[in-house]
Amino acid sequence: MTKPAKINIGIPEDKREKIADGLSRLLADSYTLYLMTHNFHWNVTGPMFNTLHAMFMTQYTEQWTALDQIAERIRALGFPAPGTYKEFVKLASIVEVEGQPKAMEMVRHLVTAQEATARTARELFPLVEDANDQPTADLLTQRLDVHEKTAWMLRSLLED
Repeated sequence: MTKPAKINIGIPEDKREKIADGLSRLLADSYTLYLMTHNFHWNVTGPMFNTLHAMFMTQYTEQWTALDQIAERIRALGFPAPGTYKEFVKLASIVEVEGQPKAMEMVRHLVTAQEATARTARELFPLVEDANDQPTADLLTQRLDVHEKTAWMLRSLLED
């Protein structure tokens, strides 16, 4: 078996490992959010069906692409990306929703999950800045922009 090449990208291994651990938590939250959004897309009912069905599809499609970006950044840092439900449940801060809530309750759950994912991403910035890791900072900035904007749009549906 060939030994993997030593990684020398200007970030020490201990810092890369801490960043990869944080990104693994972000990946777990992102996957949980993806699955929740896709579930709600399939199961939404009521007067806002068309609007929410289409909105949820846009959101889970964007989220699916983000999963790959996060996992590939973990790999670029030299660590394996988590990829099982068991690992995601252990790492995620988002709790799965049981049953099939009503449409506006789905929206409330998604607001909570979007905000939780944003918090998970934001928590990484001190580590990333300390390591001078611009690619991860760029990824986190992009993810924060999406999660904060999506949470705002979802919250707007809840206002009278």
